[in-house]
Amino acid sequence: MLAPETHMPAPVCLIKNTKGQLVVNPEGLTILSAIKQPVVVVAIVGLYRTGKSYLMNKLAGKDKGFSLGSTVQSHTKGIWMWCVPHPKKPGHTLVLLDTEGLGDVEKGDNQNDSWIFALAILLSSTFVYNSMGTINQQAMDQLHYVTELTNRIRSKSSPGDSQVEDSADFVSFFPAFVWTLRDFSLDLEIDGRPITADEYLEHSLQLKKGTSQKNKIFNEPRLCIRKFFPEKKCFIFDRPAHRKYLTRLEQLKEENLNPEFLEQVAEFCSYIFSHAKVKTLSGGITVNGPRLENLVLTYVDAISSGDLPCMENAVLALAQLENAAAVQKAIDHYEQQMSQKVQLPTETLLELLDLHRAIEKEAIEIFMKYSFKDVDQTFQKKLGTQLDVRRDDYCKQNMKASADYCTELLEDIFGPLEEEVKLGVFSKAGGYQLFIQRKHELQDKYDKVPRKGIQAEEMLRKYLKSKEDVADALLKTDKSLTEKEKEIEVERIKAESAEAAQQMLEEMQKKTEQMMEQKEKSYQEHVRQLTEKMERDRAQLLEEQERIIAIKLQEQERLLKEGFHNESNKLKREVQDLQREMLAFLLSHKDYKVKL
Repeated sequence: MLAPETHMPAPVCLIKNTKGQLVVNPEGLTILSAIKQPVVVVAIVGLYRTGKSYLMNKLAGKDKGFSLGSTVQSHTKGIWMWCVPHPKKPGHTLVLLDTEGLGDVEKGDNQNDSWIFALAILLSSTFVYNSMGTINQQAMDQLHYVTELTNRIRSKSSPGDSQVEDSADFVSFFPAFVWTLRDFSLDLEIDGRPITADEYLEHSLQLKKGTSQKNKIFNEPRLCIRKFFPEKKCFIFDRPAHRKYLTRLEQLKEENLNPEFLEQVAEFCSYIFSHAKVKTLSGGITVNGPRLENLVLTYVDAISSGDLPCMENAVLALAQLENAAAVQKAIDHYEQQMSQKVQLPTETLLELLDLHRAIEKEAIEIFMKYSFKDVDQTFQKKLGTQLDVRRDDYCKQNMKASADYCTELLEDIFGPLEEEVKLGVFSKAGGYQLFIQRKHELQDKYDKVPRKGIQAEEMLRKYLKSKEDVADALLKTDKSLTEKEKEIEVERIKAESAEAAQQMLEEMQKKTEQMMEQKEKSYQEHVRQLTEKMERDRAQLLEEQERIIAIKLQEQERLLKEGFHNESNKLKREVQDLQREMLAFLLSHKDYKVKL
């Protein structure tokens, strides 16, 4: 939950832009780290002074917050963040990212703008591009940043993929695309037929035939938008008020604003609240505040060090942190439950092992819930090792607790007998039999004491063995017994001792077998839960691949209808490659057996 103390009354800077250097603001990270809910991340970009901040304030449910500015200077620097409870998704947090205006003449650094644009793409689940007027070539030229994404972002870390050209890699993690057109003054119609804003966007993204440089420049941003973004939406806005009022837009009351503009803003906000999805990573991994925090750090660190932000590296880096944390969560749960439910000493080893196994199962479930992309099950093996260590430690504690208790119990029960021996009570004719009778009575008393633990027999045997000299001396000096009777008694004692030793051996063998059985059951539980998780991940991956293929097939058919056979064939090859990858994946996992 978003803790009350981290509830944000106003936006804070998440990524500072100081003299062209992007630096993460610790205050912003602290806020994200406190948000344990899934996050819906909406980022807005566009030229400076185009009214981006106004829309973001409305999404936050406020009139003020993100700086609107009132001059030709860009007010927002870097990326600012406002986290608010999601108005339509209980248990979710809406994270709004307002970026500094692109094309600021005072900055004069297009490369810096490109990084701001790329970060907005990487961090958001819905990406809003805000521009003024209509979608004409000038608007497309201003969106040249989208054509540079393949030079700014990598999806995979392998050397062969230093520049990603296959849009399939981008479609899998790119956000939904929303184009907002401000101060739109045209009639929405084509050839006299009324059209929707979405149809206007689709029409504006049509390509020109021909191989001239002019046509290439015209087509490139349109192709990128069509191929990279799986979902596209368009909103148009009338001018909000008379031009003389625009410099103080946030001070204006609703009655001073254009009613149609207010209606359009309400429609935009309603769409974002209803349709903007939770931020997810490849494999359907839901992003919460701490995960978004790590993504911000990873991407900005990569940019600052001169590398390209890489999705695969970011996810693997996040997996390393979260899998280590998942191991700790599982161990913490195990230790808490064991400390609450285990009363040492347990009556039998099996009682302790059964408790361990039940709580171990819960611990593995917790690890599976919070872990992802555990390559070669490295972290699951660490968890298994740590659980084994703790199980063995509990077994040692159990033995010690039993031994300590039994030692005190034996001293308490047999103490009077030892005193009687010292006083010479049994140093007389018939004293030996009296001693043996008294010893058996005390053994019965010891045996009847409950919950002595697994060392009860062993500690009794050791105690009696330590007193053999006393019994032997009494036997030898008892004048009521003949030599023959004494010999018979010695043999009886030897047989009794041998039987006890055999019983102890059998008991040890039984405990060893129980431990081996427990280890096997533990291994099988790890395998069972891992198999189930891998099946879920496999289904998720296939669903994701099928979604990408469906998007590509749809775009391929559209290109074919428009007469762009080369582009259509290229997409067809990409689809075939994806289908081959899916088939190979299915075949490789057909009879796959999980191993740890």
